[in-house]
Amino acid sequence: MEARRTSVWRSRYAVTDRGREITVWDSSMWKSGGEFELDGRRFQVRSNVWGNKYTMVDDAEAVVASADRVGRRRWTVEAAGQTYHFRRKSIWRDEEELVLGDTRVGSVRKTSFWRGDVVVELPGLATALQLFVFGVVISMWDAQASAGGS
Repeated sequence: MEARRTSVWRSRYAVTDRGREITVWDSSMWKSGGEFELDGRRFQVRSNVWGNKYTMVDDAEAVVASADRVGRRRWTVEAAGQTYHFRRKSIWRDEEELVLGDTRVGSVRKTSFWRGDVVVELPGLATALQLFVFGVVISMWDAQASAGGS
């Protein structure tokens, strides 16, 4: 998947899969998280006050996925009884890796510093779960940029 930032002023991304737009990620204006619609279902991504825990709920308010220890070097995502492990590639790069043991099996990474475009390569994860991870990572990067600029 690829996500192209559509606005300089807002954290809004058009997300495509193999060249076809599948959704728009719309970040929340006042807190970490955001929302997207996929296959007629609306999902909301919400964070706690500190921005280190996130949940994704569907339109029936059922929790679909959660992320813990976000912003740390290593963090996790849980969904459908599975735990996925992520690690920050480097403090110098905007890239988070999906790992199995110590082996990289996927990533979410910025491809353009100026435009903020992102590539999501998370094989084996359902599309909604990939979008959740994308939303968590974008929210984390936005929070870090805000903290660095203040």
